[in-house]
Amino acid sequence: MPELERPERLQIMLTADELAALENWRYDNRMPSRSAAVRELLRRGLSSEGFLRADHGIKSQDYGVLPTAPGDGAADADE
Repeated sequence: MPELERPERLQIMLTADELAALENWRYDNRMPSRSAAVRELLRRGLSSEGFLRADHGIKSQDYGVLPTAPGDGAADADE
């Protein structure tokens, strides 16, 4: 079985209203999956609080929700 690109799993509980808001945001923003939508919203929330900052010269392919090593950039919704 191949190695998973994102091996960590996070399970959260949502109310029906929270799930509806997530799904509406996902479809309005043409996100490919709930997971992608949650990662993008998480990235935006962390960015707004100043936790994620892009380094100069970082490539889009190197982005994720959090940097994987010191010097990596912030997240991007590209999948």
